[in-house]
Amino acid sequence: MAESKLTKVEQGQTKIRNVPIAVTPEGFWCCPSPNVFQKSLKTQNPLNKPKSHTATTQNPAHKKPTSVAEKRPANAAPKWGTVSDEKRGVSSDTPTVTASVPAERTPRSKTENVPRKVSIEFGEPGTSDLRVILLGKQGFTVKLNVHKNILVENSSFFANKISEQQPVFPCIEIDDCEDVEIYVETIGLMYSKELKQRLIKQSVSRVLRIIKVSEQLGFRSCMQSCLEYLEAVPWVGEEEEEKVVSSVLRLQSEGIGVTPVLKRVSSDISKPHKDTFSHILDLVLKSNEERGRREMKSVVLKLLRENNSLPSSSGSVDSYNEIIYGSCRSCLDSILILFKQAAEPDCNEPVVKQMVLEADNLSWMLEILTDRQAADEFAVMWGSQQELASLHTKLPIVSRHHVSCITARLFVGIGRGELLPSKDTRNLLLQTWLQPLINDYSWLQHGCRSFDRKVVEEGIGRTILTLPLEEQQSILLSWLGSFLKAGDNCPNLQRAFEVWWRRTFVRPYAESGNSRPLDHAMTPKVTEH
Repeated sequence: MAESKLTKVEQGQTKIRNVPIAVTPEGFWCCPSPNVFQKSLKTQNPLNKPKSHTATTQNPAHKKPTSVAEKRPANAAPKWGTVSDEKRGVSSDTPTVTASVPAERTPRSKTENVPRKVSIEFGEPGTSDLRVILLGKQGFTVKLNVHKNILVENSSFFANKISEQQPVFPCIEIDDCEDVEIYVETIGLMYSKELKQRLIKQSVSRVLRIIKVSEQLGFRSCMQSCLEYLEAVPWVGEEEEEKVVSSVLRLQSEGIGVTPVLKRVSSDISKPHKDTFSHILDLVLKSNEERGRREMKSVVLKLLRENNSLPSSSGSVDSYNEIIYGSCRSCLDSILILFKQAAEPDCNEPVVKQMVLEADNLSWMLEILTDRQAADEFAVMWGSQQELASLHTKLPIVSRHHVSCITARLFVGIGRGELLPSKDTRNLLLQTWLQPLINDYSWLQHGCRSFDRKVVEEGIGRTILTLPLEEQQSILLSWLGSFLKAGDNCPNLQRAFEVWWRRTFVRPYAESGNSRPLDHAMTPKVTEH
């Protein structure tokens, strides 16, 4: 373990802190821990501020490096030491002692707001033939004594800069470097023979910072090792995935093999997405395991809702709806056959279970179509099921009430304006399915946890009130007879009844084309002056 000195230069005082640097057999230095850089930056705050114990991570943004020349004698020995300076661009003539030096405390200067200059130096000038100076924010400087042959071999940026420089001991300066820590680590990685091993146990965010600096320095082998790391390591969360994909896409112009990483989020298979969706839908509809089925129905519904909000999904809406309606027709055919079997005296339990399953499938697909604003055709299909409705009374209520849940959901959707079927379709729905719903109403209230009586009654009433007045009257008078007999076991449509009453008796509208009310008691008088 070697050490480097961290020198803080300020008005009237100097503090020296040793920073540990691990040196491997290959000559690779291990960059000081992030806390070293972060704490060093924190110390540059005004002296009257309290000492900070935490620091934020360096921003990985960089600017393109620039270079200047500086002369210094060269030496070839591969020995690593450390040295520190008080001013940028001036180095010590003697190697730095690696032993720990106790911090010297001096009285604070009266000038409280003078910023401190922090300088860290890696390597020994006597054994290097190139100096790289990283200029960070607020006077933070890192000086690297390195070897030209290593940097030329690994970095196209350094190779170009060094070829342009004539002095014996050139100096390359990188101005306004915001991610000094990663620059030091990336240059240090040029001394490593096993780059991929050095990245193990690193976080994805840190590797993304390394790959960005490697791109700026033209360090292709490091970029490739980072890509291999990203291809193998899990990405946690959507935000991290987006950062990885955007960083990798940026490397496409570099001629680096980014395809293995991008295959995690894109596919080369020519099979259409609608085929995959059809397969998923079919798996869910045929599942008999209650918990897995319930959870996957919820997941698929949620993901389809997310797709609906994406502008790019407009092209696949029709094809997905077509697949859903195909499954709806298949379920309707199955449920009609099952109703016929259930109406027989020797009906067995598996038939009832399958009938309940098919009704649940229809309810789920109706919910999907409603979310996609494409349920009008379902209302037409359901309203035309007179044979199914005629079989309804022949089955026990415990097995048939799931079908009435579909009817209730359609009325709620029409009442909310979620689907807009034609007048004939709305009338057909009420004529075909309102009475079966009334027959099951008591069971739905007490045996179905998801049933909301007030919402359903409001939906039925609003659906009735969308019809012509004569049809409203026919349906509501039929309901009145059922309500007077069943009471709470029948939907309470009193609000709809009151609206119909007022439309009929209180303020009727003229048929002669006069659209104003004929109730003169409600008409304001106008006095001419």
